[in-house]
Amino acid sequence: MTIDVSVTARYESLKDRVVIITGGGQGIGRGYAHHFAAQGAIPIIAELNGENGVSVQREIEDKGSIARAIQTDVASMESVASMADLVLKEFGRIDVLINNAAVFSRITMAPFWELPLDEWNSAMNVNVTGSYYCARAVVPAMREAKWGRIVNVTSGTVQLGSANYLHYITSKSAMIGMTRSMARELGPDNITVNTFWPGITKTEVDRPSATDEVFEMFAQRQCLPRMTTIEDLAKPMLFLCSEEAAYMTGQIFEPDGGLSFN
Repeated sequence: MTIDVSVTARYESLKDRVVIITGGGQGIGRGYAHHFAAQGAIPIIAELNGENGVSVQREIEDKGSIARAIQTDVASMESVASMADLVLKEFGRIDVLINNAAVFSRITMAPFWELPLDEWNSAMNVNVTGSYYCARAVVPAMREAKWGRIVNVTSGTVQLGSANYLHYITSKSAMIGMTRSMARELGPDNITVNTFWPGITKTEVDRPSATDEVFEMFAQRQCLPRMTTIEDLAKPMLFLCSEEAAYMTGQIFEPDGGLSFN
């Protein structure tokens, strides 16, 4: 899937910023990596699938930009700490964390009383605890620099209350509370923390539970009745991580074409 970075506004404040994107080896995370690189930032692709991460790094390097892929299991505190240490050793700074990694595309859809317990635990370990581990690992560098951006990615399913996704929806609901508490604690250090609520987006990642008809049905329920693109999400993400959004924290950003309203 081609990613168009040519239509994006320029944010000079993102130049040379080191941006960790968990789950950046595919899908929306891959799109974020390309857009940040086009702004002169250095995307760190913290990806469980090492081959996917390296592939995205090479795509970005082929365009003349800098990127690094680090195989990372966000559900492991040791793996996350090692990733952060490697970033600091090479670049000496961590400016942005996008908690994008999540268990989702191949989870079981079922009534909550039938959900496999191992899938419940996996959703919590990756989607919630993994985001906590990553924030915990990067905050020391951000506090020292007195500058930072943390973006916790949630899901429109939280507002819609979609059936048969209780493990995923519960984990993504936690992102909102996590954001608000972190924003209170980190504000004195000039670190903003926000929740990002992307629209339903079709990417190269296979989602057996979502047919083309499902994507089209949701698109027609939006105020803007068209499919969400990677660019629709990357543009507000860039703004949120730039200096222009310096006075915004603890907020929910909802680029979903008007599918749901807070």
